[in-house]
Amino acid sequence: MDGTSIIDALILGIIEGLTEFIPVSSTGHILLAGRALGFENPGKMFEVLIQLGAILAILVVYAGRLIQLVRTLPSDPTSRRFVAAVFLAFLPAAVLGVLGHRIIKEVFFESPALISTMLIVGGVILLIVDRIRFEPRYHDVKEFPLWLALRIGFFQCLALVPGVSRSGATIVGSLLMGTDKRSAAEFSFYLAMPTMAGAFAYDLYQNRALVTGDELMLVAIGFAAAFVAAILVVRSLLDFVSRHGYALFGWWRIVVGLLGLYFFVYRA
Repeated sequence: MDGTSIIDALILGIIEGLTEFIPVSSTGHILLAGRALGFENPGKMFEVLIQLGAILAILVVYAGRLIQLVRTLPSDPTSRRFVAAVFLAFLPAAVLGVLGHRIIKEVFFESPALISTMLIVGGVILLIVDRIRFEPRYHDVKEFPLWLALRIGFFQCLALVPGVSRSGATIVGSLLMGTDKRSAAEFSFYLAMPTMAGAFAYDLYQNRALVTGDELMLVAIGFAAAFVAAILVVRSLLDFVSRHGYALFGWWRIVVGLLGLYFFVYRA
């Protein structure tokens, strides 16, 4: 491990934290950025494992709500239904992620053309959805019906393709099924906790033979950077999307996708 690797890990960690909870695809960003930096790691585990920093960030920011949720579980049917809703939404991507782990890591992660194209397509979809004037029926994530949560979970499966965006897929799915912009983003936060924790645990298990001291040090650096950056995003995103919507993120995706196609496909 040299100084360049440490700087690369720091940069990628910041990118992970800034992009994990906004609908631009954190995985797509760090895969393209890693390619641009020449950053190599066995099994592409760094890109998955540094997500733990973003998980910890949302746990810290939402600590009070999570503690209250746990306290009310035995006595409050609304809390129990909400936990069941998050679990149901988590299941589809968990099952497909395990079944398709090899093709995701060995094929999808290695295709800058696919990643860039998905960034552009997702950006166009965000711009279209943001212009639609929905009449939301659901404003409180704890009131989401179980059927709605499960359908949001199926939308999350689209994000198994890097460049799609986990938060983008769940937010768009939520909006199309009647939630308002704020609750769509908030449910995506809650769903991120089991989804990212599961991806972290499974990828660590799959790549346990590749883990070395140097690799762990780089992951730790990326983790710390992702944690700090993600806290800033989580604390401000809900208010931002409530006021401004998602158009900015749509244009962001399109620009990054076009740059990816130019540098990694056209000039390759």
